[in-house]
Amino acid sequence: MYRVDARGAPPALRSEGADWWRLDLPSLQRKYRDQGSFVCIPEFLSGELLAKLLESVDQTEPATHRNYLPGHKQGGSVSRHTIDRLAPAIAELYESPRLIDWLARLAGEPLQRSPADDPHAYALYFYTRAGDHIGWHYDTSYYTGRRYTLLLGVIDRSSCRLDYQLHTREAGAKAAAGSVQLPPGGMVFFDGDKLRHRITPLKAGEKRVSLTFEYVTDQRMRFGRRLISRMKDAVAYFGFRQVFRAAGERGAAGGPRRAVRADRSPP
Repeated sequence: MYRVDARGAPPALRSEGADWWRLDLPSLQRKYRDQGSFVCIPEFLSGELLAKLLESVDQTEPATHRNYLPGHKQGGSVSRHTIDRLAPAIAELYESPRLIDWLARLAGEPLQRSPADDPHAYALYFYTRAGDHIGWHYDTSYYTGRRYTLLLGVIDRSSCRLDYQLHTREAGAKAAAGSVQLPPGGMVFFDGDKLRHRITPLKAGEKRVSLTFEYVTDQRMRFGRRLISRMKDAVAYFGFRQVFRAAGERGAAGGPRRAVRADRSPP
């Protein structure tokens, strides 16, 4: 692990148990750049925060929306709109200025929260039936700017692995393959348009639950791309009611968010 003395974290964060402030950020920044905007940290969340996420899983699992797309994916999803109604603690972590500041410095550029009508802003993904998986893909940004994914392990009683390929879209670079089994409390952070990845199929009797946070560099999205994004979310993840009805109810309330500076010092 890349760790520094825990006394380097601000007192308030030590009391909250926010473990990411104990990490050696410069080393992680170098690794992130060397790996083409990708880094994996097996121990990221404190036990206290992980316990809160486990409670959120219990609160939201009955509302899981399942999808099956032959040859691509099978599994269950819970969108931010359902999470806000049933497990608001997740939104508190997603919106944490300290977390966004840390991720912005890791990425090397200012980050913003996703708009309030984006069901992928934070979402839970349930692998609970044999064969649940997702095939090779990129987390494509339909926004004007880049979209970054923070993938957090919550439950992993499975043989599933995150397989990934680095440098696939870098001119003149040689692609590199890797694979990781993300433990509870671990994280993966990457630029969605640069990392090709998949989750291997679940076996009978296993269970895997992960949480993703999506941050953007620009909240703007053209009308045509917004329609494509919402159709994809409705068909492949959350269902039409969740995507279109919730977007209509909440879109007006999701004004622009302030970007967090990448060079900001810890409070």
